[in-house]
Amino acid sequence: MKTKVLTLDAADAGEIELNDSIFGLDPRTDLIQRVVVWQLAKRRAGTHKTLTRGEVNRTTKKWYRQKGTGSARHGARSAPLFVGGGKAMAPKMRDHEYHVPKKVRRAAIRAAISKRNADKALFIVKEWKFEKPSTKLAVNALAKLGFESALIIDEKGNELLFKSVRNAKGYKFLPPEGANVFDILNHHTLVLTEAGAKALEGALQ
Repeated sequence: MKTKVLTLDAADAGEIELNDSIFGLDPRTDLIQRVVVWQLAKRRAGTHKTLTRGEVNRTTKKWYRQKGTGSARHGARSAPLFVGGGKAMAPKMRDHEYHVPKKVRRAAIRAAISKRNADKALFIVKEWKFEKPSTKLAVNALAKLGFESALIIDEKGNELLFKSVRNAKGYKFLPPEGANVFDILNHHTLVLTEAGAKALEGALQ
């Protein structure tokens, strides 16, 4: 498939041939959902913890007699029934990460890219080059292209672009190797340079 290429001044810079097996697929929403849930699970710290009745520091002295009170037969103030007692079925510290096959992850990235293309939210720019790192220049260039929120993918060594957009709200830079489903869908627009598009094709083959 052929896609129009733009310059940073929003001018026409010709066309580029893109691989249909990456940019022209029928989006598999089931794969996209599976991988997004996996990514969010990996982000969880898993440090949630509440004290159980065996861990709270409360008296275990029996404070009234066993029989004749009409009340339940309690023997410790640490029971979950009481204020200050332990938590029944308390959450424990644990790792929420689980395994998703690499083939599934790559298929989901291809599906997310194809969805952006189908939504007409995929754009190719000729190149991103600045004389020095400048958030203002980067934001102005993106605004000129009409991008309010964008994930920009270019070659790994583009440190000027990385430093220019890292503090810009709504924009993010990633190398082709770092492309992931959540970031692709979490921005309104996916912007690729010509070099970034070819490198992305190589990474997802």
